[in-house]
Amino acid sequence: MLRNTNRLITARMMRGLLCALWGASALLIAHAAVAADVAGSKDYPGISRYAGSEIIRYEVTKFDDYVLVTQPMKSRVREGLALQGQIFRITYINPPQRTTLEVMQNYRNALAAAGASEIYTCSGRPCGGRDFNLAMVDDKNYTRMGDNYDDQRYLAAKLQAPGKDVYVSVFVTRSQSGGADKDRIFTQLHVVEVKAMDANMVTVDASKMAESIDKTGSVALYGILFDFNSAAIKPESKAALDQVAKLLMGNAALKLVIVGHTDNVGGMESNMKLSQARADAVRKALIDQYGIKPDRLQAWGAGFMAPVATNRTEEGRAKNRRVELVEQ
Repeated sequence: MLRNTNRLITARMMRGLLCALWGASALLIAHAAVAADVAGSKDYPGISRYAGSEIIRYEVTKFDDYVLVTQPMKSRVREGLALQGQIFRITYINPPQRTTLEVMQNYRNALAAAGASEIYTCSGRPCGGRDFNLAMVDDKNYTRMGDNYDDQRYLAAKLQAPGKDVYVSVFVTRSQSGGADKDRIFTQLHVVEVKAMDANMVTVDASKMAESIDKTGSVALYGILFDFNSAAIKPESKAALDQVAKLLMGNAALKLVIVGHTDNVGGMESNMKLSQARADAVRKALIDQYGIKPDRLQAWGAGFMAPVATNRTEEGRAKNRRVELVEQ
């Protein structure tokens, strides 16, 4: 019995030792992965790296211009959304024996789970071939990522965070060069934080709405808010809707056309549908929540066909995204 007990104790001690050694090894492996990153680098909050990847470049610019590519490249000049804000540039070397599709799909899934909306995506030569590759790759990454365009993938997306809009560029390519990097996958992640328009600057009360309608026949509202590419009215829009209802209740003869306006991100068809859906949502809210008679309200979508500012900058696009009330 004593011998059996000793064997049991020995077995338990051995299992405990193995567990301790395994845990220590796991910690060492995790530490080694972090230690392999360039000094001072880290993942962007909320966008984790592909498992087993190492950061080979990390740079943060407090405020600068950035062009988010949103179309196939016809030259080496980046074309797309002109942004200004804090820019994070992070480049990873991914683990061996992976594919660009596998890496990109992981980023796509992670961004979707975080609530991001895709703006543009492409793969291979249709992105723009060599011109696309050379326009996308940062100068400091050229020797490892440049001129590798047969197997490349790109994704541009937008996230919304409190007080700011976050634009994301993910560029993944396979190195076709010789040496140690041959067939390795590299991921270049750019994140641009753009300060969102201050809602307190765009609130219009009922009397100001009436004054604008009397003078010009319409009034533009920026306090009715929607998530990117969505027609669901955000809860913080209530103050603006309250004022629209007050305007209508104070003038029983007033009839309005609610016109939805968007920026030019995306195609004509998608923006026309989105602007119509947003106008419909505002009309429905005024009828259902405030008891406004349906025959006093019409809803129309204008897409991006009536801009009040340039769509080349985030500031201009923010001004173009609006709900307009037009007197019938």
